[in-house]
Amino acid sequence: MPDEQPAQPEPSQPGPSRAEARRKPDTRGRSGRRKGRPRRRHTVARVLGATVVVLAMVTGLSVVFLYRSLNGDLNVDDLDPQLGTDRPTAAPVEGPQDPLNILVMGDDTREGAGNDIDQEAGGGSDTTILFHLSADRENAYGVSIPRDTLVDRPECYTEDGDTIPAESGAMWNVAYSVGGPACTMRQFEQLTGIKLDNYVVVDFQGFQDMVDAIDGVEVCIPEDISDPAHGINIPAGTREIEGKEALNYVRARYTLGDGSDIGRIKRQQAFIAAMAKKVVSGNVLARPDRVVNFLGAAIDSLTTDFENLWQLGKVGYSFQHIGLDNIKFITVPFQYSEVDPGRVEWLPEAERLWQRVINDEPLSRRLQAGVITAGDVPGTSNPGEGSGGAGPDDGPSGSASPDVDPERAAELEAAGLCA
Repeated sequence: MPDEQPAQPEPSQPGPSRAEARRKPDTRGRSGRRKGRPRRRHTVARVLGATVVVLAMVTGLSVVFLYRSLNGDLNVDDLDPQLGTDRPTAAPVEGPQDPLNILVMGDDTREGAGNDIDQEAGGGSDTTILFHLSADRENAYGVSIPRDTLVDRPECYTEDGDTIPAESGAMWNVAYSVGGPACTMRQFEQLTGIKLDNYVVVDFQGFQDMVDAIDGVEVCIPEDISDPAHGINIPAGTREIEGKEALNYVRARYTLGDGSDIGRIKRQQAFIAAMAKKVVSGNVLARPDRVVNFLGAAIDSLTTDFENLWQLGKVGYSFQHIGLDNIKFITVPFQYSEVDPGRVEWLPEAERLWQRVINDEPLSRRLQAGVITAGDVPGTSNPGEGSGGAGPDDGPSGSASPDVDPERAAELEAAGLCA
């Protein structure tokens, strides 16, 4: 019949050519290489799948092991008993989470590995920054408080229950010297009306370790920094710095810029903004192992009231979805003192700032004059966006033009950002 398959050729007849054999499917049912390939592919797939599962388990177990080992090294110290019974009350705020107010203090101690950096005694704190994270986790800003601020320090309490007398017209950083971080926290709460949720103290070695964990931070140094008295010698130029050089850079004061603590604060803010940009842009926060490694770099040098590494890591993870332009750094509004030259005093605008923190409100346009954002760091898509400036009112801020004017560019360059 016409539709029947043709008979197989006799052995004496010529078979199909090699080209035809390659084009025609093999229907002879013989065991050959063609029927073996699918089996090997399934085997390879199973091996790859098993490998992925094993790697995932090993990575997960490594993170758990690392977490547990590092968690034991975290210096946890609950200072609530030393903050008194007259602490401010947190205002009710609507949001998916509670806003967070964290006070970060730098410990100038020369005790401990890596902290003996010069011949000074140390033991105080020249860096105090309030970090506020909004309840919706869409905004974060840090407020630096100059160490030379004149305040009326309230009485503080020691761990043993003794009272440290109050003092009028005292410098801000004296509180840390006489009563440690608890006294600085009480001073902050009593003067601002803001209840702190947590605190973090980091020493010199911890700062260096965190910078080294992200392979350095790029800065633009407009002039040579030479301060033999403090062992600081950094040539001008744009490059990534780390280790002791990075520490010396953020410590430099008397031989760079106008030599004021305010200039140093700006450089510190710019440096932290650059760190934040590198951590966020480098997807460090997207992977638990990287977060643990980053925190673990300085775990021995941190003192905090976060109960464990997981709680501390959750705060870091909160920054993952905050735009770089919404991570902002300002200095509390101040003026130079007329009664004590070289010192500073808070302006009335500081009260507006503290009230915005209490109400979990974004920074107003007026308060953003001179703000530094992580978006100002070179390499971001919109340098200068969201920077704001002094406005005619104190209403909500808007986005500034991405074009940086010469005055703004000079300001950023002085802070170490080559925009």
